[in-house]
Amino acid sequence: MKNNRFYLILLSLFFTGAAQAFPTQNLVPGGIAVIKLSAAAPQRVNYNGQQTLTIKRNDAWYAVVGIPLNAKVGKHLLVSKTSSQPLTFEVKNKDYPTQYITLKKTPKNKRMINPNKLDMERIGQEKTKLSKALSTWSNSTPHVDFILPAKGRLSSPFGLKRFFNKQARKPHSGLDIAAPNGSPVVAPADATIIDVGNYFFNGNTILIDHGQGLISGYFHLNKTLVHVGDSVKQGQQIAEIGATGRVTGPHLHWNVYLNKTKVDPSYFISDHIHQLQTNKDK
Repeated sequence: MKNNRFYLILLSLFFTGAAQAFPTQNLVPGGIAVIKLSAAAPQRVNYNGQQTLTIKRNDAWYAVVGIPLNAKVGKHLLVSKTSSQPLTFEVKNKDYPTQYITLKKTPKNKRMINPNKLDMERIGQEKTKLSKALSTWSNSTPHVDFILPAKGRLSSPFGLKRFFNKQARKPHSGLDIAAPNGSPVVAPADATIIDVGNYFFNGNTILIDHGQGLISGYFHLNKTLVHVGDSVKQGQQIAEIGATGRVTGPHLHWNVYLNKTKVDPSYFISDHIHQLQTNKDK
């Protein structure tokens, strides 16, 4: 019940306009570094070989950097040819909880745990397609003022260490929002559609580009309502929540990527979220 109360408070913040105009910094694996730049003009900044988003705020320029979930604790370096001093940030440890998920023993679900040869060939092809989409870079001003893309119960937060039928799998890479089949999914900010497709694990999928390597993904959809190349506005419906792919029930799995790195989407929503997460078990 305590967790349910937390989720209700969290979602009330989301749907009463608590979105922020700038991402929240949290220097942990899966988090975001917001680094003020010395130059008065935009500059190219790289992290782990990937160009990072840069944005102007209050007459200053900042690099907004996605930190991988496998990032090591300690000092990390940004590379900029125009910076007069080293750009660094310090990553601290974060211990994400563990989640055990049981899929019913149907033929489809058995393949979702242990894919066959043909499934693996399809998964490999899909990885190539997704990687190409996530390599999208547009030089337009990025739209970072997000709203939540769906109404519902936050069923799984970012970063959970996951086990499906007691078999270890990759950590949870987004936020899960549980809602009835057919519930609307909207664009969290202005964007361009860069991929629409059906994937083995992700089901019906949409990827949208918000500018400068900031990309959001929507998975397990019942129906997609947009096409590659479409421009969408914040709040515009792009899909319906569904239960396609590897799921236990209808929900939206929402990913956010920065410099080809999956980060916690909640850092783009509200400064209040992480304080609530810290205090929820007190």
